[in-house]
Amino acid sequence: MLAKSGVTYSNAYTPGLSDSFPGLAALVTGGSPKSAGLFYDVSYDRTLYAPSDPTCQGNQGWNVVFDETTGIDAENGGALTHLDGGGAFNPQAIPHAKTNGVCVPVYPHNYVKTNTIFEAVKQHLHGARTAWADKHAWGYDWLNGPSGKGVDDLSRTEINSIDPVTGTNYTDAYAHTEQFDNLHVQSIINEIDGKDSTGQQNAAVPTLFGTNFQTLSVAQKAPVTSGGGYLDASFTPGKQVAAAIAYVDDALGKMVDALKSKDLAKSTMVVVTAKHGQSPSDHTKLVKNGDTLVGLLEAHNYLDPNGHFGQNSTTTGNLNDGTGLVGTGFAQTDDVGLIWLRDQSQVQAVVSTLKANLGCNAPGICADGPQAYILSGPQLAAQFGDPASGRTPDIIVQPNPGVIYTSSKAKDEEHGGNAPDDSHLGLIVSYPDGHHHERHVDRRVTTTQVAPTILRALGVDPASLQSVRLEGTRPLPGLGEDD
Repeated sequence: MLAKSGVTYSNAYTPGLSDSFPGLAALVTGGSPKSAGLFYDVSYDRTLYAPSDPTCQGNQGWNVVFDETTGIDAENGGALTHLDGGGAFNPQAIPHAKTNGVCVPVYPHNYVKTNTIFEAVKQHLHGARTAWADKHAWGYDWLNGPSGKGVDDLSRTEINSIDPVTGTNYTDAYAHTEQFDNLHVQSIINEIDGKDSTGQQNAAVPTLFGTNFQTLSVAQKAPVTSGGGYLDASFTPGKQVAAAIAYVDDALGKMVDALKSKDLAKSTMVVVTAKHGQSPSDHTKLVKNGDTLVGLLEAHNYLDPNGHFGQNSTTTGNLNDGTGLVGTGFAQTDDVGLIWLRDQSQVQAVVSTLKANLGCNAPGICADGPQAYILSGPQLAAQFGDPASGRTPDIIVQPNPGVIYTSSKAKDEEHGGNAPDDSHLGLIVSYPDGHHHERHVDRRVTTTQVAPTILRALGVDPASLQSVRLEGTRPLPGLGEDD
């Protein structure tokens, strides 16, 4: 129904990295990691001081983790027992920065480098209200933007919290994830009905609001042997994915019906897309040889040979428990490898070592195919920013499509990088003016173009977004009179 009333973009892509953070940041800032500064929910910043260093007197270089452990439930490695993450930030998750000579905490909203559409809408539309619901209660605070106030109603729901009914978190099975996503569907319906996300207080219907679904992601990543993922390279859904798609479709229908019931459908633009895809859809390409990339870095002492770097080896085994290490460098791997070196002068030596071990047999990193690459130096800086500034990785390794740097049997697909399957997305814009029914646009677009498209539809100058100005991001084609 939404496709019939709008435009389908069949060639939409993420801006080079496909983790949840850069994927969502693209949609709400109009920028890639180069300007927005979000590379992963687990990253590294050479300029930051540890959470335990409130005077900024120690060494710099912190492994920043803004995920489920950003809520206070996770303090000292604690269990995530509350749906709201405990109701506050975990102080052991909040690093420090020296700003104008003053040591200040860096909350997630301080970590994102450019403003968001929520801030732009509130700044330029008098009386505008904004709302969002996502998977982590406190890690997604960055949606507020640098002001810390962009989202009026940010749902504090934690997908990794323990469901008291099952004793497990909501990611253990896609059907369980549906129960979590239902909370967000109800939040949207409550907001359409003139209430806040909880349904407990009256509030104006938001000018800009939305949510994330996690059910499909859980089904996509589930092992093929349990009915997860896709059946072939043509994205024929397996049993779990088919059920998850049906669930999301039904949930979208409930939201649209709610808009119609309040006579809002004809004045509401609906965007349906994704933060990222999953790789590989074709499981004949799946390679799980373990984390050979980190193993190679450790073997050559580019990272600590015993794994003692960042928050890789905490006392409790949990992230943000207060025992992370400072100034060690870090590597984040999934179906990509982001490398922040302990010693940046070793970049060329590391690249040489990686290139000497491109094969898929141990200790190789399985990056010997035509779609694999290693980014460093000027080429990396042009696409993602200068590593010397502190945030950008020194090296990015994109292995062969289908490679996941793990030996885990819990999942057969992953995301984060630039493999074809996790960078190529679905994108539909349902436009209420009646002039764009069932249109298809085949030209390549990126998800960064969604943000300026939304602002233009609301009558706000897209250039009010800093990332749009910095990267020259254009609205999506096929919707405006000037296209």
